[in-house]
Amino acid sequence: MVTKPTRRLLTVTTGLVLIYLLFPNLYYYGDYIRQTNPFSGQRSIEQAFTPTDSELACLRGGGGHGSFPGSGSGSGSGSESNSNNENGDGHPSHPSPETSIPNIVHFIYVFANPHTHPSAGHFDFLSYLALHAALVSLQPTVLNLHYTYLSSPPSPDPGADPLSNPWIRRLAQKWPDKFKLVHHPPPPAAEEGAGGSKTSNTQYAHLSDTLRLQILLEQGGVYLDMDVFAFRSFSSLLSPAGGGGDGHWDTMLGYEGGSRWGLCNAVIVARPNATFIRRWLDTYENVDLEKEAWNYRSVLLPKELAEEANVYGSGDGVGKGEARGGKDGKDYAKGDVCALPPDAFFWPTWTWRHVEWMHTPLKTKEEKEYWEGRIARTGGALYENQMAYHAWRQMAWDRYLKWLTPEVIRKKDTRFNLLVRKFLEDDL
Repeated sequence: MVTKPTRRLLTVTTGLVLIYLLFPNLYYYGDYIRQTNPFSGQRSIEQAFTPTDSELACLRGGGGHGSFPGSGSGSGSGSESNSNNENGDGHPSHPSPETSIPNIVHFIYVFANPHTHPSAGHFDFLSYLALHAALVSLQPTVLNLHYTYLSSPPSPDPGADPLSNPWIRRLAQKWPDKFKLVHHPPPPAAEEGAGGSKTSNTQYAHLSDTLRLQILLEQGGVYLDMDVFAFRSFSSLLSPAGGGGDGHWDTMLGYEGGSRWGLCNAVIVARPNATFIRRWLDTYENVDLEKEAWNYRSVLLPKELAEEANVYGSGDGVGKGEARGGKDGKDYAKGDVCALPPDAFFWPTWTWRHVEWMHTPLKTKEEKEYWEGRIARTGGALYENQMAYHAWRQMAWDRYLKWLTPEVIRKKDTRFNLLVRKFLEDDL
């Protein structure tokens, strides 16, 4: 005879087993409802948009004419000839060093403690593919992988060798003259934060945000997040005529979302000592980052700073105007920042439907051939204005990205796989 306590135990045990078995599906559908319900705000991010004349002028280096490297034609009045920033072979020309942004590419990776992760963190195949895409598409003079360790406590060996990671070792072996590792000391484990409290995980998460600004302020160049895949040369952005006091912009950022709700820091193009980068970096001083939305200083604030520059400048473009004093008492220089259209870097967006669209298998041969043809006509991108794609690792990892291997990318026809397939090497 089964006693009452035994029945209760069996009921609880059965319930726990069912929860364990069904949790992945429950989590998936719960996340789907959270992201796609009418109050999520994602429809605003997904809304259709038309690039403005000023955005297109920024994209083309200020002139608004010519085509992208490797594309058949430009938008609007563009022709099939090379732009004035291109050599006949499609590689960047060499504009004046006094006016151009250096063709240096920066990535940042924060490793776990190498003593708990002997492979030097989780720099994986997709991380490798993103860096390889930048080396192939941007043809930089150098690509710097800036790295530090984020652990508690920090590694007692700050010079621990990241070459223990096979993907980093592969980059170093295949691109010895261009790929460089740059170590940065980790933050103190017991650093005092705002109000005398110890630095939190939220504040540590901003380490990469501030480090990228410090690097660009000192060296200039192109910063890319680890999940950004560059498809075409950035040569038109490296000689951005039309904004500053010397006729050139200091900084370029891309709008995120069809609503242009922010300027995202996943891709930044800037000259050394850029005034906008300095103003942006200054905002991290004496603030409690735990009290802010996680994306405030990386997406929303840059747009606010750009709009302030517009208000206190001449008002004829984002960040464009004579140097004048702002409400914070600082000068906003002419040529402060130029904003690119959403489809330059950040379209499709991070929303559930857009991520799904990028990774859903194409159903027919005709559909595959259509997108292959379109990618070929636009020089390697989905859209005429697209120069890179932010793969939204945080939103797409569990559903799609973590399952990608060289074999899957070769054999499974999705829009994302068609885009990055050309960066696969034969021995992968």
